[in-house]
Amino acid sequence: MRTLGNILWFLIGGLEMGLAWWLAGLVMYVSIVGIPFGRACFEIGTFTFFPFGREAVRRDELTGERDVGTSPLGTLGNVLWFLLCGWWLALGHLATALLLCVTIIGIPFGLQHVKLAGLTLSPIGKTVVREEVAEAARRGEE
Repeated sequence: MRTLGNILWFLIGGLEMGLAWWLAGLVMYVSIVGIPFGRACFEIGTFTFFPFGREAVRRDELTGERDVGTSPLGTLGNVLWFLLCGWWLALGHLATALLLCVTIIGIPFGLQHVKLAGLTLSPIGKTVVREEVAEAARRGEE
């Protein structure tokens, strides 16, 4: 079922928004300072192409260890991200969600775009893992 969902997703909005994330990543790579942002863009852009069966989680919740992205510096990075790119990617996801929610069949896909819009607001310090791994991390398992 995940495979079918991912194929449909890719065809009705995932491709365009994934490419938008990758474009944002290319823009970030233009400057040396933007490279960490660009790396996050490519990871989340790939997630946006095929989101079903995977989830974005905070790295410190996954590993139990803090890093630069989950520290106060990561919070500052998320604020800069929001001002530079986050708001327009979030608007893209929300506009796509609105268009998809017009039809009953599109509602689950629209809800996924709303989740991605939330991720768009603060992607620094997060990583994409399979749903099973995310669930195990929430339960405190290795």
